[in-house]
Amino acid sequence: MSAPKDPFMLLSWTNMKLRDLYPSLSELSAAESVNEEEIRQKLEQAGYFYDSEKNQFVIRA
Repeated sequence: MSAPKDPFMLLSWTNMKLRDLYPSLSELSAAESVNEEEIRQKLEQAGYFYDSEKNQFVIRA
């Protein structure tokens, strides 16, 4: 399955994969054949950023 196009579905999909399967965004990107920078950009446009310590995208405060 490819990454969802809708930013909020992408947020949910990405955080679920990070929580359950991958220790980092770069590993998720490599394993799922998705573009890490594209994910970052789409989710930043929706108000989220990748927190590497939490290994998830969180809302920009």
